[in-house]
Amino acid sequence: MILIALGANLPGPDGRDALATCRAAAAALDALPGLRLRALSRWYATAPVPPSPGAPDYVNGMARLEPRPGATPPDPAALLAALQGIEARFGRVRPYPNAPRTLDLDLIDLDGLVRDAPDPILPHPRAHLRAFVLAPLADVAPGWVHPGLGATAADLLGQVGRAGVRPLG
Repeated sequence: MILIALGANLPGPDGRDALATCRAAAAALDALPGLRLRALSRWYATAPVPPSPGAPDYVNGMARLEPRPGATPPDPAALLAALQGIEARFGRVRPYPNAPRTLDLDLIDLDGLVRDAPDPILPHPRAHLRAFVLAPLADVAPGWVHPGLGATAADLLGQVGRAGVRPLG
């Protein structure tokens, strides 16, 4: 199971709002060679973390991908590069850490792989601390267990709470 967090809080270069951008990004994930989208969470409105006065709320979600039949699991670095390529197509720039963005794709888990280096670090080093990751993760993979901590998404979400995370629609 491959888990990709999606988020955006700025309009895309084509004028799409953050929700439309995230939906289009999910379709782009399904088009990655050798992978298929198996589940997509509900969308959530979330406050920026860390707080950023004046920054709009984010739209966040989670995609669960699997290798297509006969395909080999992706190399972590190659998958990260593919995600960054999708971000670039949607106008992502990185002027400073935690800047508002048109699209953010984070590799959260890759088949339970644990690695501290090189990039990407897996599982994502802050996923277990962020309700905006854990709430949609619980939607698409309720039985997921953090490979390093041995706790489920629901357990971790119970620890961090749902403050600032609201389902859309």
